[in-house]
Amino acid sequence: MKNNITSMLRSTLLILAVSLPLPVLAEVDGEPANNMGILREKVTADKKFVVANNMNLTESEAKAFWPVYEAYQQDMRAIDKRLAKVIDEYSVAYNKGPVPDSTAKELIEKAIGVEMAEVKLKQSYVPKLSKILPGAKVARYLQIESKIRAITRFELASAIPLVD
Repeated sequence: MKNNITSMLRSTLLILAVSLPLPVLAEVDGEPANNMGILREKVTADKKFVVANNMNLTESEAKAFWPVYEAYQQDMRAIDKRLAKVIDEYSVAYNKGPVPDSTAKELIEKAIGVEMAEVKLKQSYVPKLSKILPGAKVARYLQIESKIRAITRFELASAIPLVD
């Protein structure tokens, strides 16, 4: 079962990682292009399913956990948007030819800022999670989040070319 969940999560996150930096088109053939929105909703649901199946929460823990989980995911989406912007800026610079040193330095600072924001967010949620879950379950949740983020980062890194 865990292999099936891991496989499903990898497939879903691959789609998310590849689609994260892509802009959503407003219209395709006269119809609203909501495919990206649908895709993001599916990824969100699949991730929640994986977390739910791996947390082993009691009923009372689940009641307290899911609102905190949703708030964390909302805060993480803001960080993901920042990451997408950095990737987009890199894409524009990369497609123009060799990336100038000044642009590279600016992108490095922005990328490190995104990573720092992610760490700060995680740190800010440890006390919130610790109020509602035992320490082992807080650690387990953070491990699950870290693994999901690592898969996403790996897929992004595989798709993004190195600076020339």
